[in-house]
Amino acid sequence: MEQKKNKRRAGWWMWALGMALALGASSARSDAAAERPEVRIGVLAYRGAERALDEFSPTLAHLNRALPQRRFVPVPLDPAALAAAVAGRRLDFVITNPGDHLQLAAEFGLTRLATLEGRGCAATVASTVIAPARPGHPVRLDQLQGRRLAVVSAEAFGGWRVIWRELQQAGLGPKQLPALLETGYPMTRIVDALRDGKADAGVLRSCLLEELVAQGQVLPGEFIVVGERKATSSDPSCRRSSRAYPDWPFARLPHTAPELAKRVTAQLLAMGPAQGQGWTAAQDDAEVQALFRELRIGPYEYLNRTTLRDLARDYWGLLAILALGLLWWLVHAARVERLVRRRTQELTLALRAREAAEREARRHREERDQFARLGMLGEMASNIAHEFNQPLAAIANYAGGIQRALDQGRAGPDFIRSGAQGIAEQAERAAAIIRRIRGYVRRRGMQPAPQDLNALVAAAARQFEPLARLCGVRLDLALQTGLPPVLADAMDIEQLLIQLLQNATDAMTQGATPAARRRIEITTRRLEGAAEVAVHDQGPGLSAEVEGRLFDAFFTTKPQGLGLGLSICRTIVERHGGRLWADGAEPPGATFRFTLPLAEETRPGTSS
Repeated sequence: MEQKKNKRRAGWWMWALGMALALGASSARSDAAAERPEVRIGVLAYRGAERALDEFSPTLAHLNRALPQRRFVPVPLDPAALAAAVAGRRLDFVITNPGDHLQLAAEFGLTRLATLEGRGCAATVASTVIAPARPGHPVRLDQLQGRRLAVVSAEAFGGWRVIWRELQQAGLGPKQLPALLETGYPMTRIVDALRDGKADAGVLRSCLLEELVAQGQVLPGEFIVVGERKATSSDPSCRRSSRAYPDWPFARLPHTAPELAKRVTAQLLAMGPAQGQGWTAAQDDAEVQALFRELRIGPYEYLNRTTLRDLARDYWGLLAILALGLLWWLVHAARVERLVRRRTQELTLALRAREAAEREARRHREERDQFARLGMLGEMASNIAHEFNQPLAAIANYAGGIQRALDQGRAGPDFIRSGAQGIAEQAERAAAIIRRIRGYVRRRGMQPAPQDLNALVAAAARQFEPLARLCGVRLDLALQTGLPPVLADAMDIEQLLIQLLQNATDAMTQGATPAARRRIEITTRRLEGAAEVAVHDQGPGLSAEVEGRLFDAFFTTKPQGLGLGLSICRTIVERHGGRLWADGAEPPGATFRFTLPLAEETRPGTSS
């Protein structure tokens, strides 16, 4: 390897010495040369400046001989420097690869004058992918997936973009390859990267591998060609991995004088083969443009930016279908909107009719409840008379006692005061009985408030106890202590309990229950978010048929009953947010249960 580097270094010094001698030999003509206008020709130096000068020296020599009034000077540059020189108008003509020319022409307006032919062993530009001849080396291009690939530059035409197109058509894009290893120019650095193990494969310009082998820089069989194509008649000796493209163009810059461009073109076409090199008429670069368009780079980079016009052009069929679908949807939406409006009007009318029917039903129900209260009051008349008779008898006793004491002269102030107080208490008791009767009879709205459920049960039991005694029924209370308050209307719950106690009493007295067993048990207990009251009797119980219709309006098992009591009871419980049901599966007798929501569990407004 060191010998090869020394050989290249010696060749460079020999070239420099030759140039110095040539300059010394031409010193006599320096004054005349200085008077000749200089024409600068930029040359792409993909293998270094020395190689570029050597490769195109026949062309430069021919132009200097054919057009002696001008001095043609080669300027070897890498791609970036060449683009900068063109942008700075420091060149008159350019010799570069077809891909670089296409980009410069699109950006700076270069014009192709001639195309290189017969250079070396090939008349066209192509790429060759090489890999070290080691076991497991890739054979096809698609086997490069996941392998490290060395290129001189990601902007190089023959050094990357040509093979990029082939890889993409083989199903491999840059995403299927690790990051490219860019070695920079000259292209021989690709060989060094493969030898050093920095890459698994590398991209060369076609025929470069053969030249390196001929120069002894690469051993025969040291590298293999990946994805090798069959040789053609135009380049039978060069192995390549890609399709071929037109060879390097000779192009002029926009500021170059047209007359000079014509004379240079004529001399290029008239140039005979020199060192295997010649020029022909400018070739069509359609295949090069197809490559750039397919890769969407250079002048076709805009294809990566999708516009509305592109979408309309590429997907006009789909867009037409979408437009028709949108039109159909608009028509359908308008039709549905019209149907919805009509249906909404119909529903609004139906809801109004339903609300009116509900209001009418509520009015009838309130009237029915009022009649039921009056009926219940009639059934309770004897109990009320018995209860009302007690305070009246007590008042008469107190008054008679005071009168006798006065007649006998034993009525002291304390005695009279005590008798008057007793009369007042019994009068208040009679007034309370009257208020309760008026509350039953009077129609009013529900007034829920936190109530002590045990106290409501005890008050109802006290009120019903005289009637129970007349019927020989014993009332037993089993009230759970510590019950939280419930949200209820006290008078509604009292009416509900009295109705359940009355039904239980009727069931035992009409069912021939022995007097010793006539007992009603009232229990309370707390549930999840509610409190429960159960009224259990010792009557004959409930059949399945009776239990199924028990709460229907006007259904009764009593000979003189109206069939409204339990229906009203269920209405009362449901208005409070609770539930009322019967349980006839606990012989003997039946059990009626209802629940009321706890005041602490009820949100404001839910019980109105």
